Parts: sequence; structure tokens; C-alpha cells
Amino acid sequence: MYPVVKRFFDILSASIACIILSPLLIPISIALLLTGEHYVFYLQDRIGFKNKLFSIYKFATMLKNSPNMGTGAITVRNDPRLLPLGGFLRKTKINELPQLLNVIFGHMSVVGPRPLMNVSFKLYNENVQQNIYKVRPGITGIGSVIFRDEEKMVSEADDKNAIYAKIFEYKGALELWYQQNQSFVTDVKIIFLTAYSIVFANNQLANQFFKTLPKRNF
Repeated sequence: MYPVVKRFFDILSASIACIILSPLLIPISIALLLTGEHYVFYLQDRIGFKNKLFSIYKFATMLKNSPNMGTGAITVRNDPRLLPLGGFLRKTKINELPQLLNVIFGHMSVVGPRPLMNVSFKLYNENVQQNIYKVRPGITGIGSVIFRDEEKMVSEADDKNAIYAKIFEYKGALELWYQQNQSFVTDVKIIFLTAYSIVFANNQLANQFFKTLPKRNF
């Protein structure tokens, strides 16, 4: 019953959100069209439900050729590949809002593990790779809540590849935890934490809301 309720909630909430957020989405679309490389959306292949590829929608925040420039798949704070509005859109997570369309189309859910590019997906161990996308990927999820400022962590690390590997190891454990504990109540809590963290970035509510989260060792 839960998957049916979740899908109904996804379609309803994503549709309502598109309407409510249109006064924000439309001006941003116009601003992107008039600045940077003059394109609004960035479509990128991501691994999704049952490990099948789909095209994810995001507001354009970086140069089109950014995967082949600089640090590649790793994005750091004040990355030189960012477009004029890119830093703001990424910091506020507004760049993720076009994924509401992916939710409506059935590629994604509101809550679930973040869909990844193949190069990042391979950072997960084999067990995580086989199991993480048994549920639809999400706009937000427990991994996104815990690592809400992942770019800052990577930027401040001396060994960026090493910290990135540690983040993915823990993210994998978090997302498997989610599958074992998923429910409508869990999803509502994660949505609340996502919104709350935009305003109060340094809060520690996740560990108070979810007492059984995997232990973090870094």
C-alpha cells in the first residue's frame, strides 16, 4: 500500500509545488536565458530506478563542458566553472527544483536516494550499487539532509578524493538505512528537515528525528 500512497503523494505534491513556485521558477528561467551560456535547463544522464538511465532536469549552474574541466564530477565551493547565478542556485538547492518534472514523469520520487552519474555511482561498493535504486531516486533524501553542505566539506579537505570516498561510503549506508525504515512518516520528516536546513543549515535535527541512523566515523 505504501508505494501506491507514495506515488500519489509524489504526483500531487510535485504538481502543486510547480504551481506555487512558478513566481520563482519563471524569473530564474528568464535570468538564466539572459546570462551565462544562455540556456535554462541542464539535462544529464543519471542512474535511476532499478539502475536504469534517465535524463535529470536541473537549472543550469555550470558551464556545459564542466564534466571535462577542472575537478570533473567533484564540485567545490566557488568552483570557477559556475555560471553567474550558479553559486546561489546550488547553495540554496533551487537548482534542483526542475526535478519536480522528473517526479511527475515517474523517473523520481520526492524522497529517495539522489540519482548519480555513473562515475559517482561507481564509488559505492557492490552491495550498495545493487540495492540503492530498488526505490525511485529522490529530489531529497536522508543522504542529502546529512550532507547538505557536501561541497564545503570537499572544498576544505586537503585530499578531496579521499573525503569524497568517505562521504559516499557513509551515504551508501544511510540510503540502505532509508530502505529498511521507509514509511510515509519517514518521508515527511525528511521533507521537513530539507526545508528547515535551508534556513538553519547547522542544525542537528536528523539525529534527533532518527535515532537508529548508522554511526558516522569522520
